[in-house]
Amino acid sequence: MPPAVLCVPQWQGSGRSDARRLAEGARKTASLAPRARRADALVSDEAGEERDGVAHLDVLVGNLAAIRAAHAALPADGVLVAGGDCGVELAPVAAARERHGDALTVLWLDAHGDLNTPASSPSGAFHGMVLRALLGDGPAELVPRDPLRAAQVVLAGLRSLDPAERAFVESEGIRRVAPAEIGRIAELPAPLYVHVDLDVLDGSEGRANGYSGGRGLSRAALLDAIRMAGRRCRVAAGAITAYDPGYDLDGAVAQTAIEAAIALSTAATGSA
Repeated sequence: MPPAVLCVPQWQGSGRSDARRLAEGARKTASLAPRARRADALVSDEAGEERDGVAHLDVLVGNLAAIRAAHAALPADGVLVAGGDCGVELAPVAAARERHGDALTVLWLDAHGDLNTPASSPSGAFHGMVLRALLGDGPAELVPRDPLRAAQVVLAGLRSLDPAERAFVESEGIRRVAPAEIGRIAELPAPLYVHVDLDVLDGSEGRANGYSGGRGLSRAALLDAIRMAGRRCRVAAGAITAYDPGYDLDGAVAQTAIEAAIALSTAATGSA
């Protein structure tokens, strides 16, 4: 059965002035997965209001309801989410958690931890809080009914943590996989939810968004990680997020996104 792709053109979780381009990036990413059944989450394109330390919180709450509804209409497993900012992950990861319980492992391939709270965030942008909210610590309207446990989370390709995030990672013992150790992904227990923020790529591979740059995963290492997860583990679902075509002047990141979408779709449908 061909994979199901859920397009979520949400931008309000980002803290950048050019964040609206992430909506275009989500639509482009959704078009990359071949022969896929596509659905679109009817999220708002409007700006929202800051509340309780979170920018655009009212819109994010409404978007979450729309994403849940669209996701619920798709198969229970094997869905590839094409985002938008990383905040699009709330409903898909929560659905995977509800389906697989404590057995689920969430592989977070991202340059950033996304582990701030509204109190610790330097920007108020929710994309820097989404994983912490999935762990049960965030705005009440956005925290899932059954949060993840810290032991279920693995951070891979990480190169930037705020001080409060670093303290949380250390206190909770959250596992980390450095770029040079990417082969350790083969050891992770199944089933897996694979989150990809394209800024995990090394700056030499191109710029996916305004947060890209610095030392990260090579294109080959990112694709190997996804394919390895498909070969050695059972990938339940995943997402490719944070593609801003305005920064991808030569199309290099788009080409990586095409291959990542194919690899993740293949892994999630069990044909890797």
